[in-house]
Amino acid sequence: MPWKKETPAGRPAARSTRIESRSRSEVWRKPPRRIEPSECIQCDMCVRNCPPEFGAIFDRGLDVVIVPELCSGCPVCVLVCPVDCIYVDAEWAPTGGVMWNHVALTAGG
Repeated sequence: MPWKKETPAGRPAARSTRIESRSRSEVWRKPPRRIEPSECIQCDMCVRNCPPEFGAIFDRGLDVVIVPELCSGCPVCVLVCPVDCIYVDAEWAPTGGVMWNHVALTAGG
């Protein structure tokens, strides 16, 4: 399992630390979200509304993706999605290297 770093108060480590370690915060109790590509209309409402401290949603051109290691499971994206295509991803898999490269390029690392 990837190294996980938390702040002394038990608060999640900074987004940049989660990107560097490629790990999800242990203090997040909710599972991350996922976007069902066949239902998504690529309006980018979720991308624009994901809180910056998470910055978990990325538009990759042909699809919109939630990086589970960056997603706290908050409902913001669900609330703004006009087609209800965002679901809880209780059985999420670690994000692959190609997507982490995309995260680094679009988010400045």
